[in-house]
Amino acid sequence: MQTTATPTHCPYCALQCGMNLTPAPDGTVEVSERTDFPVNRGALCGKGRTAPAVLASNVRLTSPLVRDGGELVPASWDEALDRIAEGLRRTRAEYGPDGVGVFGGGGLTNEKAYTLGKFARVVLGTSQIDYNGRFCMSSAAAAGIKAFGLDRGLPFPLEDIPKTGCVILVGSNLAETMPPSLRFFNELKENGGTLIVIDPRRTKTAEQADLHLAPRPGTDLALALGLLHLVIAEGRVDEEYVRERTVGWEDARAAAMAHWPEYVERITGVSVPELRETVRLFCEPESAMVLTARGPEQQSKGTDTVGAWINLCLATGRAGRPLSGYGCLTGQGNGQGGREHGQKADQLPGYRKLDDPAARRHVADVWGVDPDSLPGPGRSAYELLDALGTDIKSLLLMASNPVVSAPRAAHIEERIKSLDFLAVCDVVLSETAALADVVLPVTQWAEETGTTTSLEGRVLLRRQAITPPDGVRSDLEVMHELAARLGVEKGFPTDPEEIFEELRRASAGGPADYSGITYRRIVEENGVFWPCPAVEPEGLTGAEDGAGGPAAQRGAAGRPASTEREETVGVAHPGTPRLFLDRFATPDGRARFVPVSHRAIAEEPDDEYPVLLTTGRVVAQYQSGAQTRRVAELNAAAPGPFVELHPRLAARLGAAEGDPVAVVSRRGRAVAPARITDTIRPDTVFMPFHWPGEGRANSLTNPALDPTSRMPEFKACAVRLEAVRP
Repeated sequence: MQTTATPTHCPYCALQCGMNLTPAPDGTVEVSERTDFPVNRGALCGKGRTAPAVLASNVRLTSPLVRDGGELVPASWDEALDRIAEGLRRTRAEYGPDGVGVFGGGGLTNEKAYTLGKFARVVLGTSQIDYNGRFCMSSAAAAGIKAFGLDRGLPFPLEDIPKTGCVILVGSNLAETMPPSLRFFNELKENGGTLIVIDPRRTKTAEQADLHLAPRPGTDLALALGLLHLVIAEGRVDEEYVRERTVGWEDARAAAMAHWPEYVERITGVSVPELRETVRLFCEPESAMVLTARGPEQQSKGTDTVGAWINLCLATGRAGRPLSGYGCLTGQGNGQGGREHGQKADQLPGYRKLDDPAARRHVADVWGVDPDSLPGPGRSAYELLDALGTDIKSLLLMASNPVVSAPRAAHIEERIKSLDFLAVCDVVLSETAALADVVLPVTQWAEETGTTTSLEGRVLLRRQAITPPDGVRSDLEVMHELAARLGVEKGFPTDPEEIFEELRRASAGGPADYSGITYRRIVEENGVFWPCPAVEPEGLTGAEDGAGGPAAQRGAAGRPASTEREETVGVAHPGTPRLFLDRFATPDGRARFVPVSHRAIAEEPDDEYPVLLTTGRVVAQYQSGAQTRRVAELNAAAPGPFVELHPRLAARLGAAEGDPVAVVSRRGRAVAPARITDTIRPDTVFMPFHWPGEGRANSLTNPALDPTSRMPEFKACAVRLEAVRP
């Protein structure tokens, strides 16, 4: 048995913290510090430290399950795979390729996400594929593409944060969602910089802030516009930067000027003096950043909201300059890479667009298929789930638990139950897997090798540290076996490095160009930042650290980059830690202002539903909780759901600490104990979304979609509270 430490990365959030794993004689796996990885320098949160607990055979699935007489019972791999192939084949024959849906996850490695997209389009021929990352940062992605021509969570490394002058952190409680990252913000303050946190709750992150603004949920767009209004009125616009590096300013300026401070104060609840102080703190230093997370993004106007914060950065010259810029704090472990390589409804590998003829030709050539055989764009995540049982009759689902995580979850649960056939690949028997006709037990992070892409755009290598239990196979093996059963014998290898080599070719010349990245380079360089074309012609090396030189920006703009090292005179591209320093990834190299205006959330409070609900995470649980709820230490810290409400609201309800409280929306009802605190606005309640059952927060949430990103409005909906009497 292997007893040496294997350097790898945490399976949870997009920090992808470095860690060492060592098998112990008793069959457990020990986690130790890996201080060489710059993001966490050895530090781990409780989820990372306890991650090996889910590897235990008494926690995870170790045998395929098939439904027999209404119950899931153990079966052989051949029987389970045959049932899936027959279910998918039958649906395609009766309803056509789009009668089959595929739903992926932001926890899949790049190799798996790439293969899943290829499997859907080449083997199944379906357009109906999307993934749960649509619920993560799709609004930020859409806004970034509009403004900069490119979407990468952070356009700079985390190590730049302590060196800037001011950070506005919008809608992120990173002290709980990604605790090791908090040190960058503490170092910012130690260096004399300023941290401004915008959140309706005084969270653990907000407690670290120099200034905390607590706007009404769903009003972040108005807040950003009010700040830009003051920037203009106070003469703080960087006119030279706007003139030389942007287009569209006049229309954006006119839109912002309609949002005068007193008007914004009435909408948001943030006072005019607080608005003015925010502008002063942001504009006075030489450099500054705006970072957003799910708060402003998970709204039916999330793309416009993020666009307004980007406009603030552009107007003040805080984008595409050292130690400045707009960035998004990606949530899921491979939320960034997961959407770059083809499991998203409208995308092909390399972040290419599925409706772009040139992109289709390039990828089809790599895949060895006719471009015309590739289906067009399909439904977004919620729309796909909503179509289950009607237009979509069978579903193959990997690494997702929409019964807990989707908005209007009770409705989605019913849609899943109405399917003719459901197959799920997962590590544990999640609430969604429990409804399946076939469940396949698949390998976990420590039992397999593959790449992920962190929130910095740094491509990393998770390495296999232990042998998986008997009866467990990888998702790559599943797709290989299913492809063969469905008549496609070639093109679906099981070796992750072989798949990554194909991914490199498929991504070459695309916005997310990985063609210059290899497993060897990732190991030697502790990760490689994309875009990284295969070679960089001599004389075009750009900045010393690859920070946005001309060749890098050509790659970022999606122009072709050669993948033939032996035919091109050049040097290995260094990767691109810092984007946009020379030009933006647009045809003319200029950033785009996008004019936006405030609009209300999809469902404002009224007499029947007078309170706002917002949702989020707690430090000891992760996403739908399918894995973390199986770890004793984490459950001891966060055993179940709760309703956080202000003392004034609790008094009106007659509720005391710990009393059961019902939260009711137009979509459902959830019951959980009251947690009474003055750290939340009196007009707002908060629920974490990690639990199923009667405390399921997403029974309440609103599936109203952003028109561009198709992001549901998780972060604001109207509810009423009811005391639950014995």
